[in-house]
Amino acid sequence: MPISEIDLETALKKKFPDAQIECHDLAGDEDHWEVKIVDPIFQGRSRIQQHKMVQEAVVDHDIHALSIKTAAK
Repeated sequence: MPISEIDLETALKKKFPDAQIECHDLAGDEDHWEVKIVDPIFQGRSRIQQHKMVQEAVVDHDIHALSIKTAAK
């Protein structure tokens, strides 16, 4: 089941309350997303660790494709 932009942002804000978050629906079907998250919590973590943190935040949602971009600042 697709996820709306509001629901996706809400799920990410729960995990990353201090982050700057951008969500883009890549196909217009609420099932293919690109997210950009800037949060100091990523400092000192590998890209794989950062992306796993994002995936954990949306694990309860059925998203077909998720492109993740993260940064610490």
